Amino acid sequence: MALATTPALAQLELPPASPAAKVMQVVGLTEVSVDYASPAVKGRKIWGGLVPWDQVWRTGANAATKISFGRDVTFGGKPVPAGSYSIVTIPSEKGWTVVLNKELALFGGGKTYDAKDDVVRVSGATSEIPFRERLTFLFSNTTDDQTSLDLEWEKLRVSVPIQADTAAQAQQNIQAAVTGSWRSLANAGRYVADTSKDYPTALKYLDNSLAIQQHWYNTWIKADILARSGKYADARKLAQTAWDMGQKDPNFFFKDAVAKALVDWKGKK
Repeated sequence: MALATTPALAQLELPPASPAAKVMQVVGLTEVSVDYASPAVKGRKIWGGLVPWDQVWRTGANAATKISFGRDVTFGGKPVPAGSYSIVTIPSEKGWTVVLNKELALFGGGKTYDAKDDVVRVSGATSEIPFRERLTFLFSNTTDDQTSLDLEWEKLRVSVPIQADTAAQAQQNIQAAVTGSWRSLANAGRYVADTSKDYPTALKYLDNSLAIQQHWYNTWIKADILARSGKYADARKLAQTAWDMGQKDPNFFFKDAVAKALVDWKGKK
């Protein structure tokens, strides 16, 4: 007697063989994310077996893996515009080729790979790792300017460097804020002082900020930059002004720093 299909069986939910996964990393101002399906080894021969050498691979299971960049980046040393791409790889015992392809519906979406849609082709650096059962993408060695996209499965890691032009992007944001509020200008000056140590430029931003509105915050930031420039007498005068103004603000979040500066800078010229 055949088993009749029931609503309960029709809605049966079981764990997928290759579960969906996503990883995201912000590099400076640039968000990078990878969406993929994660197959398991399950005792099988992976490289040169389940994944043949020297053939195009979807780099995961089901549909092709997708990578998205929030801003323009350099991928494996080659420029890539902001956007989303399929990651296609060509594994080889002699070295891996990693491809970004503009067609997002590859394999699982019914589209077949066509090299004419490639955006870039780069080499992937390979290394041996401890055994990993499920294919995993991760980011490593991340700084404000760069990260490494790593594919790990079985005992193999494939890595591609990603670089973001964070300094130029931040400078563009600063320039856009030059005509903005006093707080934006103060933050711009603080950023320049902290990153490039260009104190004359940082002080120009603070002077423009103070010309719009004097607040304990921009007064204190200018005092701090003057002190870093070695102008302690001027810095202490502004720190005292910032202290006096800050007493009227319940959100005087640099109170301890200003109090310490008033002590440390006393008597310095």
